Amino acid sequence: MSEAASTRTSVALLPSLAPLLHQWLPRQRWFAGKGSRLAGFSLVSATELLPLHGPGPGLLHLLVRVRQPDLTAPHAIADCYQLLIGVRETLPRSLAPALIGHLSEGPLAGRTVYEGLHDPRLAALLLERLRTPGSLGPLRFDRFESAPAIPPGLAPRPLDAEQSNSSLIYGDTYILKLFRRIHPGPNPDLELPLALARAGCDRAPAPVAWYEAHAPEPFTLGVLQPYLRDSRDAWRLALDALADGRSFDHEAHALGRVTAEVHTALADALPTVKLSGAQTEHLAAAMAQRLDAAAQAVPALVPYVPRLRAAFDAVAVLGRHGCTWAAQRVHGDLHLGQALHCSTDGAWSVIDFEGEPAKPLTERRRPQPTVRDVAGMLRSFDYAARTHRPWNPVWAELCRAAYCEGYAAACGTDPREEPEMLRAYETDKAVYEVVYEARHRPDWLPVPMAAIDRLAAAH
Repeated sequence: MSEAASTRTSVALLPSLAPLLHQWLPRQRWFAGKGSRLAGFSLVSATELLPLHGPGPGLLHLLVRVRQPDLTAPHAIADCYQLLIGVRETLPRSLAPALIGHLSEGPLAGRTVYEGLHDPRLAALLLERLRTPGSLGPLRFDRFESAPAIPPGLAPRPLDAEQSNSSLIYGDTYILKLFRRIHPGPNPDLELPLALARAGCDRAPAPVAWYEAHAPEPFTLGVLQPYLRDSRDAWRLALDALADGRSFDHEAHALGRVTAEVHTALADALPTVKLSGAQTEHLAAAMAQRLDAAAQAVPALVPYVPRLRAAFDAVAVLGRHGCTWAAQRVHGDLHLGQALHCSTDGAWSVIDFEGEPAKPLTERRRPQPTVRDVAGMLRSFDYAARTHRPWNPVWAELCRAAYCEGYAAACGTDPREEPEMLRAYETDKAVYEVVYEARHRPDWLPVPMAAIDRLAAAH
């Protein structure tokens, strides 16, 4: 089928597919619009990766804009999602959990559509496309110039642990992360590891290949990286140490060194800026606004607001007095689960540079003070300590100190030398955690509330 005919078929397919998407999308873990009515769909791009009318399974790549009403704004929210739709006459029993539904009208009437990533034949096709760079319609497949050739025939399997995205593992050699809710512009999970690899920093798995769409804006859709199969994340290692009654200071010190090495490499590879006094005041004001909104959502915060606000006021005062801060590209969502330790060679790696997926891409790509990442990791030590009974605050405090010492040993600057900014970012993170836990995991609310109590007492 010609590209023009393929596009006509795909455009005609969307109206017949929409009723099925209304039911299927809200059930997906990566769908961000749960709890709100779906108002409609519009097609951004459509590409047949495998013919939809052939003898075997077809594969349709869609970028679909999903409209949902926003009660706080005059216009509906419109998020763009990446869908890979498999098409068959009948669905094998092994693919029954991937079912989206049966089409009764449109160009594929009488056929069955399903989540294509669960079909090994279709998942294998994605790797084949990445092995041979080139374009197909609006899609562009590319490879890192220094990466070794990708071997053929690696068996795919889905990684069930993903939430905001989807991942496929190929033969325990590579992992392909597919971004589901996508935004125009370079995704930091490709941009930052690529910058680190080109700078010679091996603290993040170097991208092997990736694919993008130009429809007409550029979208990063997926990144292929080495799969670190002999690694365990620092969160699991921390919980094991707590269960065994062991110190985690050595590992925390190493994590501090790794964080500093990543920050140093990013500062060398990408532009850095100085936050002016006015920008620093704006940063503090945004944190204060988030605190006020959080207190409205979680009344337990209200008694702490004046003392927590003091942390942000201290940063604003420094800004008014002309203090500036260096800002650069950072990880943006650093915690123990984002650091992997290899049991074979003992090396540490940092993963998942996407930042907080709920935030706009422009905000995630904005240069920020490095203490933002430090604050995220410090909060993660608290979370780990709180999972153990009885709670061991001393364990967390020793980890926090070792982490900062490791950071200083690698770059010469101790994060604790910027106490106002570090306290502000840690307070901002704890406030975010309170809202999240109150909404999603009420049993975990005491974890960030303990930090709120500690941070408020420091003021």
